[in-house]
Amino acid sequence: MSTYDRVSELPVEIDSYELEARSVDVSSAFTRHTTVIRLRGGGREGVGEDVTYDAADQLAFQEAGPSRPLAGSHTVDSFSGLVETLGVENYRRWAFESAALDLALQQAGTSLAEALGRDPRPVTFVVSTRLPDPPTLDRIRLLLDRYPGMKFKLDPTSAWTDELVDDLRATGAVVAVDLKGHYVGTIVDQPPDVELYERVASRLPDTWIEDPALTPETDRVLAPHRDRITWDAPIHSVADVEAVPFAPRMINVKPSRFGAVRTLFDTYDYLSERGIRAYGGGQFELGPGRGQIQYLASLFHPDEPNDVAPGGFNEVEPRPDLPGSPLPPTPARTGFAWE
Repeated sequence: MSTYDRVSELPVEIDSYELEARSVDVSSAFTRHTTVIRLRGGGREGVGEDVTYDAADQLAFQEAGPSRPLAGSHTVDSFSGLVETLGVENYRRWAFESAALDLALQQAGTSLAEALGRDPRPVTFVVSTRLPDPPTLDRIRLLLDRYPGMKFKLDPTSAWTDELVDDLRATGAVVAVDLKGHYVGTIVDQPPDVELYERVASRLPDTWIEDPALTPETDRVLAPHRDRITWDAPIHSVADVEAVPFAPRMINVKPSRFGAVRTLFDTYDYLSERGIRAYGGGQFELGPGRGQIQYLASLFHPDEPNDVAPGGFNEVEPRPDLPGSPLPPTPARTGFAWE
């Protein structure tokens, strides 16, 4: 039985739904907006979180309110089909589908872990952050002072120098670098830079290298390091995993990129069958979506460098009382919720 088959026929009764706006100033110098979707039925409430990045889109979605025809008797699978007919894009689709899965599990009186036959395990996580411009290690040192042993996933830029990278290596705290080579027209764009790629690949020899932009020049530089290259932004399905330029050892699985629960669970199965490792990724979730990606990491890849740190680490001034890694497993008694 596939992972999706274990939940696809769960019935879910939906009476109504509501939207809840969330926002916070985060460390990447922008205000993050998300929307919590609350599906209600049978005296229960299932939640999901829309992590669409465009603020105007989020605000328009919230202003429109609960205008979609979702009420009725469904299964997890038929609800997915309904959402597809409504033309909902992946981030928002994941919010609706994860809320429906949460509600269906609650109405069935079971948890996601029980339904999938998997035991939740402590979740290893890393803190994903960007260095300031010009780059310094001030934030890294602050976090290491407060949380000794913390590990990081960083976004290199062309402003990084040999000395900076050597200082980062000396901390022993950097486990992944995200080259952002597949982003265009965003505040985090990093065009392919041969010197940068060679600098981080050679001077951080034990790190995972995520999302390089492969050109003839950068591919030549990275060829000796292919076993450390992972993919994130291009991955939305099994087909995308099969389309990467060479067989990967590791893939970053961000659930919201996959949209449909089936697409995500089928990808987990595909990776497991082929011995491809996975780590989880977040999208600056501000509400229940953060707990849900931690829950999935707990079930499918608890020991990898999961980019699912508690949301407080993304704040401009991280609090001194945040939990360290690994996170203890805290699944709710029923549903798709991490308490």
